[in-house]
Amino acid sequence: MPNAKVLSEKQAIVAALTEKIQNSGAGVIVDYKGITVAQDTELRNKFREAGVEYTVVKNTLTRFAANKAGYNQFDEMLNGTTSLATTTGDPIAPARIVCEFAKKNKLKTLAIKGGVVEGSVLSADQLNGFGELPSKNALVASVLGTFLAPISSLAFVLDQIRMQKDGSAPAEAEA
Repeated sequence: MPNAKVLSEKQAIVAALTEKIQNSGAGVIVDYKGITVAQDTELRNKFREAGVEYTVVKNTLTRFAANKAGYNQFDEMLNGTTSLATTTGDPIAPARIVCEFAKKNKLKTLAIKGGVVEGSVLSADQLNGFGELPSKNALVASVLGTFLAPISSLAFVLDQIRMQKDGSAPAEAEA
């Protein structure tokens, strides 16, 4: 039985992990076995740039925290080397970064075990599918581009009709 000091420290860690899991929009449990220190540093930098908090966690403490947060499904995922990537921003960022990093560095051992997105527990396969999606900003830009294309075409056609009626040359020919 651990002494009171050790027990209180572990309880504080569990409380902090529970809060982190509950307050994040997405969290991914990662098996980081087999990566070098340089690769780990690069991965941490990519997470930091995307606003993702990445922590190596103890399985037992994480299991207690996940259960307190209401995610009992994590029990089977918490074995071996485990880290946790959480974010309050782009919900697909953690999965996307892990997938891109593993593919870029040809790492077969760096893998997603599972996770949670917007309160729903997802399997590794589902999260790997998210990893193939572009970032939230890229998706928004794509949608906006789709909306703007017909408007831009209409403006171009109307401008051509105006120039034809005025008898003026196109702007490109004048220059």
